[in-house]
Amino acid sequence: MAGDRTDAPEGAVSLTVRDGDGETTIDVEPGRNLRAVLLEHGFDVYGRVSRHANCGGRGLCGTCGVRIEDGPEPAHWHDRAAARWGYPRLSCQVTVKWGMTVELVEKVVWGQLRPRP
Repeated sequence: MAGDRTDAPEGAVSLTVRDGDGETTIDVEPGRNLRAVLLEHGFDVYGRVSRHANCGGRGLCGTCGVRIEDGPEPAHWHDRAAARWGYPRLSCQVTVKWGMTVELVEKVVWGQLRPRP
C-alpha cells in the first residue's frame, strides 16, 4: 500500500506529518483515529482558541482540519464538503487505514485558516 515502510512494526503503516517546513514520519496501527494520533505525538491540529474550546473529536466544531494526501475517501458530511470545495478535512473523522501524508494547516481564529498569499 502507499506509504508503507519496511522498518515499521508489523502491521503498522507510515504517517508522514508536514508541519511548516518540517516533516516527521511516525508508525501508526491501522484503525486509529487521525486526530488522536496527531495529538498523542505532540502535533497541534487546533488554533489558539479552539485548542481549549473544541468538540473533543465529535466532528461538530470543524476546527481540527488538516490536508491529506492518499487518505481514505471522505465519509463525514464535512469531509465530503471539504473535498468538493478544497478546504481541509477534519482529522477527527479520519481513520488511518494505510500510509498517508498529512499537512497541518495554520489557523488564526477558531478554526479559520490563514489566507493564502
